[in-house]
Formats: sequence, C-alpha cells, structure tokens
Amino acid sequence: MTGPLQGVRVIEIGTLIAAPFAARLMGEFGAEVIKIESLGQGDPLRKWRKLHEGTSLWWYLQSRNKKSLSLNLKSAEGIDIVKRLAESADVLIENLRPGALEKLGLGWDVLHALNPKLTLVRISGYGQSGPYRDRPGFGAIGEAMGGIRYTTGTPGSPPARVGVSLGDSLASMHAVMGALMSLLRVKTGQGDGQVVDVSLAESVFNVMESLVPEYDMLGHVRERSGGALPGIAPSNTYPTADGAYVVIAGNSDPIFKRLMQAVGRDDLGENPAFAHNDGRAAQSDLLDAAISAWSSALPIDEVLKTLEQAEVPAGRIYNVADIVADPHYQAREMILDAELPGGASVKMPGIVPKLSDTPGSVNWQGPALGQHTDSVLGELGMTAADIAQLKASGVVQ
Repeated sequence: MTGPLQGVRVIEIGTLIAAPFAARLMGEFGAEVIKIESLGQGDPLRKWRKLHEGTSLWWYLQSRNKKSLSLNLKSAEGIDIVKRLAESADVLIENLRPGALEKLGLGWDVLHALNPKLTLVRISGYGQSGPYRDRPGFGAIGEAMGGIRYTTGTPGSPPARVGVSLGDSLASMHAVMGALMSLLRVKTGQGDGQVVDVSLAESVFNVMESLVPEYDMLGHVRERSGGALPGIAPSNTYPTADGAYVVIAGNSDPIFKRLMQAVGRDDLGENPAFAHNDGRAAQSDLLDAAISAWSSALPIDEVLKTLEQAEVPAGRIYNVADIVADPHYQAREMILDAELPGGASVKMPGIVPKLSDTPGSVNWQGPALGQHTDSVLGELGMTAADIAQLKASGVVQ
C-alpha cells in the first residue's frame, strides 16, 4: 500500500454504505483497511443493485483495497479478535445502531483502555445522543430530516430524491474528515484518540447553506425550485433545439454581462437593475425566459461552443454513457479499467482528490468473503492450527 495514509490501520465494522464508503476512501490513500464481515453472507451490499456472476458490481467498487475478515461477533473468541486488532489500529469505523457496540463489549471505554491512541468513528442516523438517538436511520431518512429532500423537485410536486445515496455519502465524507482531524491530533502528540460522532441527518443539514438564518431572520422557508438555484440568478437548466438540456451559471456580475451578450440581449446585460445579483434574483423568471428563448433555438453543441467562447460556465447534463466517453474524464484518470474474479474487465470510477506527490491507488477490487481471514489472524500471531480450530468452532470463515 502506498499513499499519505500508509501505515494507518483502519478496522471497519459496518455494512452497506456510510461506514464502508468512509473506509474505502481511506483505503484508496494507503490505509490498511480490515473489514469485519459476518459469517455466511457477509455485507448485504454484496447483493445490492446490479450483479455480475452473483456479486454486486457496487461491492467491487465499495470494497476495493480492503481485507475481508469473516468473524462471528456473537462469540467471545470473535470479540477477543476485534480487541486484539484494536490494540494496533489507528481508527475503528462503525455504523451500527447506537449502543450496539457497547452490547458487544466493544464500547469506547473498553477500546480506549486497550489503545488510547485509537480513534472511534461512529456513524448513525441521528448521532450518539439526543432524543432520536435510538431510532433506526438510513441515508434516505437523513436526507428527509436534514432538509435537502424538501427543497428538491419542481414547484408544486412532491419532494424528490437525488438518484444516489447522498445522505450516506455526505456522512462518509464527514466521517473521514473527522477521522483525519483526530489522527492529526494523535500523530502530532497533541492528545489521545477520541470519538468522532457523525449523524446522517446532520451531515445533510451541514450542506444546507443559509437555510436557517433565512428562516430565522426573514421567516423564509426555502421551497422546491426545479433546476434553478433560489436567490442566485441566472442559474438554471435550459432546453436546446435537439431535446438536450444545458445548465448555465451566469450568476456573477461580469459573467452575467457576457452571457447576455452571447444570447443577444445586451439590453438586459446593460440594465442597471441587473448589475448585481439581488436585482437579477428579483426578476429571475424574466432572465430565464430570455436565455431559454435563445438556447431552445440552437442544438446543444452550438450552445456550448458559444458559451465557452464567451467564458460562461455551462455544461451538458451527462448520463453515465456521456461520462465514460468524455475525454476530460479519461484524461483525468477518472475512468479506470479493472479486472474482476474470473478475468472479466470492467470500468470503475477513479480516485478523488488528486494528490501531486502521494496519489491514491487501486490495488485490488472488493475481496471474496473472508478472503484475508488467515492472513489477518496470522499477523496476530495465530498458527495454522489455531485458525483451523477457530474455523471448526464457527468463529471465523
């Protein structure tokens, strides 16, 4: 393993999305990630979405660079193995229900006593405290209660959702951010490890911009606005003559003038009422109508070419086929070729962010269940006979 997190050991006790995505991000940058899976089927993500020869393609992406240790956490021997791993780990990431880790005998008091330098990252629906602490929470519920669902969709329609598990992904990124902050504190000698408490709902709420002060000071409740960006104009989705759609962001003062010149509406660009965003936002419908009248008369390629020449931010709305074929994505190594078990070739997303000196890497795709059980236990000093006995007694797989 190479990367800026080389030498960092991460234990993952999680399923599906939030904790596994956080651990994946750390593994891509060099951390050793040991994923603890239940006996039998392992992480349910192995069977989610589209499958290839019985295994989820998402699994191969979500679990790349991870070691799979299949372990019975209902056994005393299994809990003892986790404790032994925690003694040499830097981070433990989990997304169990609050209190579940404690019921296993792996609460913070136990882990901290075993390894004061350990950082415990806990991802849950509502956090480790508060009146909703014990409620079950998925990313979709976090999106609903974090405010983003209410503001997503077209006016007058029911709230919509983004087509990916956004709440989980936002929680994962906050989890990694918190883990790295805690690691920095430990590595620079400023203190011991600590608990990083990440809520799905709060992670969504954290990206909701000025939602709260607008409500508190002005009584304004932000509503659904379709493709527009409320209070920032012009910024919307516009039709083209060939049935495509283009997103145009002409919302800074100089860009707005260039946009109006490009669409043949210098009268609007030079109007003092539209010199600044507050004036434009007050008449966003008028501006959107002017831009739509221009874009809808031209094919999208001509729209994009004109706006690029005018230095106006604009982009075609891509589907996955557009992304995979795009030369910029390819040049940035955002589309990687991978090999699955059995030799099948498949394209996978690249790594973000791009680091100049210590870039991330993909060393292997998501492993088979328990693929690294023997090697992980061997590193704990167990002999082949010890491991065989654990397998025979149903502790590991």
